[in-house]
Amino acid sequence: MSERVAAATLWIARGSGRVDPKTPLLGLPLLSRAVLAGERAGFSRILVEEPSGESLSGLLAGTRAEILREADPSPRVPPGRLVVLSQSVLADPRWLKELRRMPAQAGRLELDPGCAAVLDMEEPEAIVEMLRGRGGDDSFETLARRFPSPGLLSSRDRLEIASPQDLRRARDWLLSRLVKDTEGFMSRHVERRISLAISRRLAGTRMTPNAMTLVSVAVGLAGAALFLSPGPRAPLAGALLVLFHSILDGCDGELARLKFQESRLGGVLDFWGDNVVHSALFAAIAVSWSRESGEAWSLLLGAAAVLGTIFSAAFVYRHTMAGVAEGPLFRSVSRSPGSPFARLADALARRDFLYLLVVLSAFGKERWFLALAAVGSPVYFLLLVALARAGRREPLPAAQVAVGVDNLEN
Repeated sequence: MSERVAAATLWIARGSGRVDPKTPLLGLPLLSRAVLAGERAGFSRILVEEPSGESLSGLLAGTRAEILREADPSPRVPPGRLVVLSQSVLADPRWLKELRRMPAQAGRLELDPGCAAVLDMEEPEAIVEMLRGRGGDDSFETLARRFPSPGLLSSRDRLEIASPQDLRRARDWLLSRLVKDTEGFMSRHVERRISLAISRRLAGTRMTPNAMTLVSVAVGLAGAALFLSPGPRAPLAGALLVLFHSILDGCDGELARLKFQESRLGGVLDFWGDNVVHSALFAAIAVSWSRESGEAWSLLLGAAAVLGTIFSAAFVYRHTMAGVAEGPLFRSVSRSPGSPFARLADALARRDFLYLLVVLSAFGKERWFLALAAVGSPVYFLLLVALARAGRREPLPAAQVAVGVDNLEN
């Protein structure tokens, strides 16, 4: 089975729907999305049927897609797994990876009607010729006639687009999949609503995920700088800007996934950008407090908060991120994210604390926030060290085995 998985071929067939595969959806044409999802899912070859009278060369330039033109000879497909996908289907890479790796009986058709088919064949030449010679017939109906009584598949990780009226539903479906189950209450119900609305409008522009990260960091640093201003309303304005930084911080990851532009550099930039903003915030409040009081002890509180933040970030990066080879660069602050203490640490790492900053700043009590951070940041670092020692003998999960490819926390 492993050899077949390694040699899996994705065949993207002409769809039976009434939507042009070149139709853009959140910055990418539908067909480009299918090809890029196939690349992300790990298919060794991706074959794309070119509709009669059209050219896909420009559309699929830069991808690994091999275009099948009507006049071209049939391609040689290696024995093993063949997945046929309709051009009318919006596919999540996780679904395609599941189709690539799922157990299947040799010579038996597994069918997701109108969407996909899975076949394991020792001699796929006859299937290739059948697909090439079907004319205007539907590929899945053709396969079903050749392989009666197929196994039936279904999944929520794909969406069939049968008509132009389905495009809005497809857009909403794509955006909804950017919300993670592990997010905090405020992130899920407030921040994501705003960041998704922004990302939806930016997806069709030239804005890159890394550029969005830099914009987010710049907004956060501008908010931190406002705490140095003597104006009575400056701290509240600064707190709101820092909160807006947190909201914008979701956009880079959303854009990365929507545009298939995930990268390790993006994940690292996002992770350290957040911690730079938080450190600048603590330092600015401490300096402002020291200026007003004429005492230096508040600088010690700022130093404790900043050092706790930097040490915690460096510890998390070294122990859970530096060796990631596949999937999200940041998953958890612990190598054993399922333990109760790890779940507590992950909950504390969320940025819901910024809402407390806004409330305290509205009443001129932002110094209380610094005092809490001066205690909480070092304690949090010690919690991370304790978690690492407790899990030292546990093996690193396979998903974290040593180039993160996702701005998941962006």
